Amino acid sequence: MKKKAEWPRKLRSQEWFGGTGKNAIMHRSWMKNQGLPADTFDGRPIIGICNTWSELTPCNAHLRDLAERVKRGVYEAGGFPVEFPVFSTGESTLRPTAMMFRNLAAMDVEEAIRGNPVDGVVLLGGCDKTTPSLLMGAASVDIPAIVVSGGPMLNGKWRGKDVGSGTAVWQFSEMVKSGEMTLEEFMDAEQGMARSAGSCMTMGTASTMASMAEALGMTLSGNAAIPAVDARRRVISQLTGRRIVEMVKEDLRPSDILTKEAFENAIRVNGAVGGSTNAVLHLLALAGRVGVDLSLDDWDRLGRDVPTIVNLQPSGKYLMEEFYYAGGLPVVIKAVAEMGLLHNDAITVSGDTIWNDVKGVVNYNEDVILPREKALTKSGGIAVLRGNLAPRGAVLKPSAASPHLMQHKGRAVVFESIEDYHARINREDLDIDENCIMVLKYCGPKGYPGMAEVGNMGLPPKVLKKGITDMIRISDARMSGTAYGTVILHTAPEAAEGGPLALVENGDLIAVDIPNRTLHLHVSDEELARRREAWVSPVRPLTGGYGGLYIKTVMQADTGADLDFLVGARGDRIPMDRDSH
Repeated sequence: MKKKAEWPRKLRSQEWFGGTGKNAIMHRSWMKNQGLPADTFDGRPIIGICNTWSELTPCNAHLRDLAERVKRGVYEAGGFPVEFPVFSTGESTLRPTAMMFRNLAAMDVEEAIRGNPVDGVVLLGGCDKTTPSLLMGAASVDIPAIVVSGGPMLNGKWRGKDVGSGTAVWQFSEMVKSGEMTLEEFMDAEQGMARSAGSCMTMGTASTMASMAEALGMTLSGNAAIPAVDARRRVISQLTGRRIVEMVKEDLRPSDILTKEAFENAIRVNGAVGGSTNAVLHLLALAGRVGVDLSLDDWDRLGRDVPTIVNLQPSGKYLMEEFYYAGGLPVVIKAVAEMGLLHNDAITVSGDTIWNDVKGVVNYNEDVILPREKALTKSGGIAVLRGNLAPRGAVLKPSAASPHLMQHKGRAVVFESIEDYHARINREDLDIDENCIMVLKYCGPKGYPGMAEVGNMGLPPKVLKKGITDMIRISDARMSGTAYGTVILHTAPEAAEGGPLALVENGDLIAVDIPNRTLHLHVSDEELARRREAWVSPVRPLTGGYGGLYIKTVMQADTGADLDFLVGARGDRIPMDRDSH
């Protein structure tokens, strides 16, 4: 347990507001144009509320209300709250893909915190990339920080059935192509898929990253699953406002919480909830920001023996409402601990251990949070495959895959780009059957650019009409956390970097062996060398603006796809102790 700092003491914000000098008077007088009384600047903790609210980010469009609840808590605990906006990476609308701007948003968060007079910060997120960008930026500054998630939507409803946002789109789209659903029915289902404020109510990337923030110890216990419109979401926001003031007094920082043990806890919890493959990228990037040695091998090693016990779409049956009513993530964390797979002494933002945070919780529905012996998948987590097709690794989510495809050899049907895929996938003369392996190139960090969620390619209608619902798909792209199927992703190095994926041709045999973690292209080294000699990248790199900076500095998926100059210990950054006046 970390020793609490002395209190009272001089805080960081007093470098701006303390004293009677010219600079302090200027800083205070400018702030007072908002109608603030003089004792606002008496040395009490000033708490930043870092808000990714945006009406262009539907998952986060309700965060202004939660910010007001956080403010109440800050005031109650004797602090002074100041809300500020940061770049909001909306997964559903932002082009070419929100992932391209995760690192930009993290830079915005970091420098907004670093350059302003705040002693602690509450991070308000929800949509897929907002949570990791907030954590990455705050961790790089390392002042007391805590996350509040926006929460999932209410269950989708259509014709008397529960439907999951995101997951239903993939399912219904395939059903339209196979003739099982009419276009009119598909359009009718649209309004019921997302019927309240909040993020996807499946265990997609948004709910996964809320779960990861909680498992890392960066939220109050129980934060991840509370529905966005449940009154208890407002309650936990207010309690978080109170808690961040105490964290400032204790000087409890991200560096105290984000240890290797915390990351190992999060990886195992991810396996237990059947979390999104996107969590791999985000936790690798976050670990890089705090100097924790985390790798793809850790993901495979730590997740392999963790059963998936949360029966949620896309891996299972239920949605986030039922998960919360069953007890939410604290029940899962307790179950992982009782399996002997948790570092019980890891510290959380509560100031206590993660075990003490959850030891008294109860599972209220064992059909939603399953006993270990009834797990959806005995070996959950994330499978990391390696071989001559993915020398630096590729990932797959076993809980969303088809058992009969876990060991498979098939003929490659290659799409040279996402445009090529869209142009040919619906053609009756496409030479493909259910035994083939679909390969998509040039959709990695540099190739798309931004590594879009296009890896879960829809199947061709000629296969769907046979009643086939899954085929092996391989790419250097990502997949939505709401999607499902035997989809191999994040192949590294990517095709645009000249990785072996770029050399695959139609008709090549590919062997996938998930239990043994191998991905092999049955082409001789000599033939691959010949193809490499003739290879010319078709990707035209961006040169200007953030896009140019991104292409020059983005790393590969196996290290989290952060920008290389942002990785490492919190050292060579803009100094926090320089006064401009």
